[in-house]
Amino acid sequence: MKRVTVLGGGTGSYVVLSGLKNFPYHISAVVATTDSGGSTGRLRDQYGALPPGDLRQGLVALSEAPELWRELFLYRFSNGDFEGHNFGNIFLTALEKISPDYDKVIDMASYILQTRGHVIPVTADKVHLCAKYEDGEIIETEDLIDTAFHKDARIEKAYLKPNAKANRKALRAVRNADTIIIGPGDMYTSLIPNLLVKGMKDEIKKSKAHIIYIANLMTKRGQTPNYSILDHVRDLEQYLGRKVNTILVNKTPLPQDILDYYKGYGESPVADDLNGQKEYTVVRKELISSQQAVQRKGDKVMRSIIRHDSLRIAHALHDIIGVL
Repeated sequence: MKRVTVLGGGTGSYVVLSGLKNFPYHISAVVATTDSGGSTGRLRDQYGALPPGDLRQGLVALSEAPELWRELFLYRFSNGDFEGHNFGNIFLTALEKISPDYDKVIDMASYILQTRGHVIPVTADKVHLCAKYEDGEIIETEDLIDTAFHKDARIEKAYLKPNAKANRKALRAVRNADTIIIGPGDMYTSLIPNLLVKGMKDEIKKSKAHIIYIANLMTKRGQTPNYSILDHVRDLEQYLGRKVNTILVNKTPLPQDILDYYKGYGESPVADDLNGQKEYTVVRKELISSQQAVQRKGDKVMRSIIRHDSLRIAHALHDIIGVL
């Protein structure tokens, strides 16, 4: 059975994992732990919890438990003292308080959710994400970088404060992988944080795994302004320490009303500038569906409204992995 490791976090990884679990792979999801906004940020600040949000999404994505359990872990309270909090985040935080280490937290949650595969925090260290922009400004903490809508300058360097050591299980997942999948997701707040922990870059450089990057649909204010696909890949490769092998690109036209919505926020489709280049294998597929993302009741954070379709992206990945 081929070993597939997904590096990321957030909704992008949720979409990929939800589809991949339907195929006969040994799946490991290495998840960023730098989130500091929303429900996750409040639990982190008030209880010193390891940020649970992206871990929860990975667990639910790979869950084969009855629908009720999956809905419960995604449920957000819409009023009262718990307003904006996600039940799954609270559950993982409570487990952390009564467990000897975070491995036990993941083991128990995986048992309850009947997770098919492994969800691994990239580090157990409590750290913050920082970004230095080309204009010299430094912004600290993931939530402030994620909402740095005033920034037109590009990010020059991302780093962690303090330094963090990679989870040994995360390193093993990379070391043993036949294929490493990165993306889609916000470049600097979902993808690159996994590559900043000590030991991860070196492990990836030594790995013989085939690396697939799934190109984002839209640019991101404050992180990837006016970025093309190659711009994303070049930034990613700085932190990978090696080349991406294959780039998976959506070829389905985006609806005009969706484009108008994003334009109002200063964001635009990521330009496909891969024609004629010979550095990468480029695979173009129809990767989105007619369904748009739905904002969950009680969610105070602005989410993307156009996303990749989990089954379409999984079939495309399966086609690529099948010929490796």
